[in-house]
Order: sequence, then structure tokens, then C-alpha cells
Amino acid sequence: MELKIYNSLTKKKEAVTVHNGKVTYYFCGPTVYWFQHIGNMRAFFVMDSVRRAVKYLGYDINHVMNITDVGHLTSDADEGDDKMDVASKRENKSPEEIAKFYWDLCLKDMQALNIEMPEHICPATSVIDEIIAFVQKILDNGYGYITKNGVYFDTSKYVHYGKLGGMNQNDKKFGARISVDDEKRNPADFVLWVIAKDNHIQKWPSPWGVGYPGWHIECSAIGNKFLGEHISLHGGGVEHKTVHHENEIAQNFACTGHEVVDIWFHLEHLMFNGGKMSKSTGGIYTLNNLIEKGYSPMDLRLFYLSAHYSKPQNFTFDALDNARDSYNNLKKLILKHKNGTNKIEKSVLDDYKLKFEKYVADDVNSPLALSVMWDALKNNPESVDIYNLVLNFDRFLGLRLNEIEETKSEIPSDIIEIAEKRKQARMNKDYATSDELRDKLASLGYTILDKPKNEYEIIKK
Repeated sequence: MELKIYNSLTKKKEAVTVHNGKVTYYFCGPTVYWFQHIGNMRAFFVMDSVRRAVKYLGYDINHVMNITDVGHLTSDADEGDDKMDVASKRENKSPEEIAKFYWDLCLKDMQALNIEMPEHICPATSVIDEIIAFVQKILDNGYGYITKNGVYFDTSKYVHYGKLGGMNQNDKKFGARISVDDEKRNPADFVLWVIAKDNHIQKWPSPWGVGYPGWHIECSAIGNKFLGEHISLHGGGVEHKTVHHENEIAQNFACTGHEVVDIWFHLEHLMFNGGKMSKSTGGIYTLNNLIEKGYSPMDLRLFYLSAHYSKPQNFTFDALDNARDSYNNLKKLILKHKNGTNKIEKSVLDDYKLKFEKYVADDVNSPLALSVMWDALKNNPESVDIYNLVLNFDRFLGLRLNEIEETKSEIPSDIIEIAEKRKQARMNKDYATSDELRDKLASLGYTILDKPKNEYEIIKK
């Protein structure tokens, strides 16, 4: 089935393209100067969901994610200090130590949330030569210029600049980007290479002076290195539309002479109690914070699945409690069907598969795909056929359903002895003794569940 994604540039759903037999996919990765909170983790969950949708529908994939370990200034509009430089001074560690520490934490959380790793994960500092070459190509093609502070992109040379974010060259909003260089030609011009101050920690030689790359250029250079000049999908947060991705589009065209990305898609923010997740609202939680409160990573993943990526999702602990209850219920249903002996008609199974596939293919609609899973589990007799069907669905959902096993608590030997005496009494049709022993078990905190062929299960209350 054909996968369609909403293209933020054209404002319509479009079929995902294939280049050299693969869907080529780029997603903007973390800036590794601080902890990644659950809002950041929602972005990586969306990255994973789109990747899983591509694979579920039978496409091959070549997927790249960058790691920003240099060049991301404290303002997305090229103002302020480099975030890595700030973190290095804050913690009295080298930028390399900062990057490794926070990337390791991010990777651990991604793995806990069952996020599949891209084929390529590329730190910006590992492609400095490629970045310099990319900037030089932009200059050679007449789209850049040099000032005392570095190399800038001349936005007036790219006639479509502002299209993604919904602005045009004459829009006064461009003036809101404060110029920090009196040699800049246009307020919207953005930095490609920064000439470093003497005390700046990360810097490399270049044809324009010792310095470091701007934030936006790394994604263009990394995408070009691993995916070439044709990228099927490029994703990231909605906050990237008006600056970061706008700049990527311009850079890509300036270097190649054509549009590089076929579909741009953007996820909305995770909100906290109806407002933006931020330190000021007290709404910054990491995955580890939630684990310490008794939630599992799969509780959070099921919560993420309940909202479409293009819609804001409101995080509350009541909502997470509901997700935890749902996941516990899901585990019970999975085990019932795993051990079920009923047969399900192939036509019924095929109908569920078709519905599920249709929702996955329609802009990665995880809430509706999830509803098909629940329908299959709740509206059919216990059957391993349903169990296998849902395991197939989990290739997209990523809820680790194949890892769910029956938990058996250790039952004390004296309790087992009483249960065995009760079993013998029932076999002898001594129901008075059987009831007496059942009540004794209850007084000791255990319930006995009778099963066919005189089998039983002891459950601790």
C-alpha cells in the first residue's frame, strides 16, 4: 500500500517517493548539551513511527539523524552563544565530554522507548570537511558572501525563501531577526560559518578563517553525504519550519540547483497541563523521572501513540495513568490470546490487516491504527491467530508485545500444600472440606482459581 505523508511545503498529503530503491529519510536529531525531556522524546518517537510505517508497508529505507555537537546558538536565528560552548563552561568539561555524556543519556532513553536506530547517526563535528566544502559550493554558486564575522547566506538570491514558513521576502516579520553583523545584507540572512572568538573552545581552520559551522548547514551537509541530492522525507519539530528547515531548503538549492527534499513533515509540541512544556511551568520531565514515579517506558510509548503527530498532545499524569492502565490491560489480553485455542476466519484477520495498513499508510495515523489492535483483541474469542495478528501490528506500534510473558509469583510451600489437599477433596467429591480449605486460603491472603481437569491457579490477593 502506498504511504502518504502531509507535506508542510505543499499543504497536502503526498505519496512518499523512492530513490534508488529506498525511501531516503532525514530527521533532525538532538543538540547534546542538556537532558532530553519527554517533549524531545516525543519527537524521536515520531521519527521512529514514520520509520516503522515505511518498513511496515514494505519499503526499504536509508535513514539519517544528525547529532548537533557544535554550532547551535542559543537563538535559532543565529544570535547568542554556542550551546555547546555554554554547557562546556557551565560544567567545566570539554565539549567532547559534554556531547558524549548527554548523547549517551539520550540514546539510553531512546532504546528504552524501543526507538529503532537510523542507519546513520552523524555528529556535526565528524563532517567539518564536508560542511566546509558545502559552504564553498554555495559561495561558488553566488548565494553566499563573506563578512568580518563569517560567511552568510544571501536570502535575496533564493526567490522561494520563506515559502515553508508562510512568509515572503517583504514580510516585516523578517525584521524581527536582529542583525548582529552590520555587514549583513538582509535581516533574514543566516550564518554558514562563524569566525570564532579567541576564547571559543571548538574551532577549525577554513578558507574564511578559524571558526565553526552554523547550525543549519550541518543538516544539509550530512543529508548530502549519506542520502545524496534526493531525499524522500525530512522531518522535525514544528518550531523548525520558519528558521531551520527554511534555511536548509535554501542551502540545498544553492548547492545543487534543485529542490532536494520531496516531503517536509513536522510534529507538534507536547504540552504540559495545556501549556508549553518548559522549566518555568515546572513541566520538564525526563523518562527517568517517570520511571522513578513507577511508570514504564511502554506506558509512555502507548501514551504517545494515542495522538497524531501533527496535533499538539497534552501531557498530564492522569493521562499517563490511563496509559499505564491500558498497557496492563493490553498485557492481560495478549496473554489470553497467546494461550487461546479458538480459530479465527482468515477473512476476519485479513479485514483487520487491511484496516490497520490503511491507517498506517494514511499519514501514519497511530491513534486509528491502535484502535484496530484493540478491536481485534476485545471482539474475538481467545485465539493464537489474534495474538499473531497483533504481533504483526506491533512491527509498527513498537510496544514490545512479543516480550510479554506470564508472571508467576513464588507461592509458599504451605499454601501449595493446602491447595493440593483441596484438589484431592474435590476429586473425592468432599465439597465441604474443599470449601473449608478454600476459605482457609482466603484468610491467608490467597484466591484459588479452578480450571478444567482438576487443575488450578493460586493468586495472591
